Amino acid sequence: MLDTLDAAAVRRWCAGGLAALKRHQGEIDQLNVYPVPDGDTGTNLVLTLTSAQQALAMDLDTLPDSGPTAHGHAARLMAQGALLGARGNSGVILSQILRGFADQVAGVPAVRGREFAAALRSGTTAAYTAVSRPVEGTVLTVVAAAAAAAEGADSDDLPAVADVAARAAAEALARTPEQLPALARAGVVDAGGRGLCVLLDALVEVLTGESTARPAPTPRSARPAATVARETGSDEYAYEVQFLLDARAEAVAGLRRALDALGDSLVVVGDGREPEGTWNVHVHVNDVGAAVEAGVVAGRPYRISVTRFADQPEPPASPVAAGRAAVVVATGGGIAELFAAEGATVVPGNPSTGELLDAVRSTGAARVVVLPNDANTEAVASAAAREAHRYGIKVSVVPTRSPVQALAALAVRDGDRRFEDDVIAMAEAAGACRYAEVCHASREALTVAGPCRPGDVLALVEGEVHLIGTDLTDTCAAVVDRMLGGGGEMVTLLTGVDAPVGLTDAVRAHVARRWPFVEVHAYPGGQPFYPLLVGIE
Repeated sequence: MLDTLDAAAVRRWCAGGLAALKRHQGEIDQLNVYPVPDGDTGTNLVLTLTSAQQALAMDLDTLPDSGPTAHGHAARLMAQGALLGARGNSGVILSQILRGFADQVAGVPAVRGREFAAALRSGTTAAYTAVSRPVEGTVLTVVAAAAAAAEGADSDDLPAVADVAARAAAEALARTPEQLPALARAGVVDAGGRGLCVLLDALVEVLTGESTARPAPTPRSARPAATVARETGSDEYAYEVQFLLDARAEAVAGLRRALDALGDSLVVVGDGREPEGTWNVHVHVNDVGAAVEAGVVAGRPYRISVTRFADQPEPPASPVAAGRAAVVVATGGGIAELFAAEGATVVPGNPSTGELLDAVRSTGAARVVVLPNDANTEAVASAAAREAHRYGIKVSVVPTRSPVQALAALAVRDGDRRFEDDVIAMAEAAGACRYAEVCHASREALTVAGPCRPGDVLALVEGEVHLIGTDLTDTCAAVVDRMLGGGGEMVTLLTGVDAPVGLTDAVRAHVARRWPFVEVHAYPGGQPFYPLLVGIE
C-alpha cells in the first residue's frame, strides 16, 4: 500500500495502464457509435500511452537540477510523451488530462489524497478548456465525475481517494448512453471514457497492490434518439475561422465571451505558458470581421484561416512556391500515390502527433498545410501544428474528413498567392466537396436510416448513415444519386482494396445514364474497410 505517488509509482502506473489498455483494446475498439469496421479508440489509446511509456523509459533518470520534483518530472514526461504520440480525439484528450495532472503535482512535495484530487481537477480543467460547449456523455464527463468524487472524499488517504475516483468514473461511464443520443442509439458506452476507467483502475492497482479491474458496464438496449449532437456545429453559420493568438489568459477569457456570442463550435486551446501564451482559436460564425477583430482586441492573431463552407472550388492551381509544403495523411497505396503526384508529403494513416510533426519538419518548409482526412486525425494534426510553432514553422490544418476532400484542396494550390490566402482557397475547395463512404456493417445496430445487421451495406454521407442495402453495387449507385440530387458537376470514385472487379465501371455507367452531364473520375485507392469512397464537386 503506497501513501504517496512517487516517480517509481508514476512509471508503474504508465506501464500497468498500458498493459490494461492492451487487454481491453478490442473491447474499446468495439464501442463505436457507427457499426463500421474501423473503430479504433482502443488502438489509439494504446499507441498514445505507448509513447508515454517510451518517454518515461528514456528520460526518467535525467531529472534537472532545478524545477519540478521527481514525481512531477515523471508525470510531465508521461504527459509530453502522450502528447507527441497522441492518436485520435481520445489520445489528444488523454494527453490534456495528463498534462493538467502533471502541472498540478509538479510543485507539491508529496502527492497524497488531497493533492491527487487537486491534480485530477487540474486534468479535468485542461481537457475542458479545449471545448466551448462540452457535450455530456463523453470522456470529459467521466473525468469530471472522478475529480468531483476525489474532492468529495476530502482525505489524505491516497489509495482510498483513487479508488473513490475510479468508482465514480465507472458510474459516470454507465450513464453516458443516457446523456449522448448517439451512444443510446448505438447501444454502447463512450469509448474514451471506458479507456479512462481502465487507466484509473490500473492506478488503484499500483497503489493498493490488488487488482480492481471493473468490467465495462452493460448499456441499455439501443433505442432511437430524437436528436444527435452535430460535431461540426449548426448550419446557421457559414464560415469557419481559425487563428493562432499570442495573448494573456485574462484577455482570452474576454475573447471566449465575444466569440461565443458570435457563433458556435468554439474551441480555444492554450500551451500553458505564463504570463503570455499561444492559443489556438476555432469558431463558426457569419461575421468573419468581428471574429478576427475580437482576436485583435485580445492579443496578436496570426495564421488566420477562413473557410466558407458553401463555396465552389477555385480554378486549377499553378505549382507550389518554394518554402511551402503540404503534408497529407493517407490510408491506402493508391491514395498515397495520388497525393504524392500532387507534390505532397504522405504520412500513413492514423499517425501520432510526433509522426506528423516529423513529417512537417522533414519538408524543410517554413509554411506547411496539413490535410488530416479523418475527424480523429484532425485533433492530432492540431496538436502537431502547435508543437511545430515552437520550431518557427507556420502550420495550417485544413479540416478534411476524406481523401476526396484533400484531392479537391490540393487541386487549387497556387504558389503565387499569399500562404494564408492559399490555405483559405484550399479550405473552401475541401468544404465544397461532399463525401460519402460505403462499407459493410460490422455488427447489428440501430442507425438513423433504420436497423442494420452484420454484412449489410452501409452508405455514410458526411459521416452519417444514409442508406442501408444488401447489394454493394446498387447501394453505391444509390448514394451517388442521392448526393447528385443536391447538385454537382464532378464525381470522384476511390475503390478500396476489397472492392469487387467492375464496381467503378458499373457506377460510372449508372451516372452516364442518369446524369449525362456529370464528369466521373475513378482511381484505385487501396483503402481498407471501405470498398468505395465518393466525392461530389
